Amino acid sequence: MAIANAVQRGTLVYIYNDNNNLIGSVPAGNGPNDGLKGYTSSRVNVQRGSLIYSYDEHGRHVGSVPAR
Repeated sequence: MAIANAVQRGTLVYIYNDNNNLIGSVPAGNGPNDGLKGYTSSRVNVQRGSLIYSYDEHGRHVGSVPAR
């Protein structure tokens, strides 16, 4: 199931599929630079603090890298 859209609302990022059904959500953080940084059909990237976290379409953490 591919990611068609990712939207940040407050401190959560909601992940939607091609049918506009909610398929997952992840925390967005609450710092000044925190939040949704981007998404592809298979990953959602969210910055929280000094790290950028990658999640799959179900909201499962799949990796993280330092933010620049």
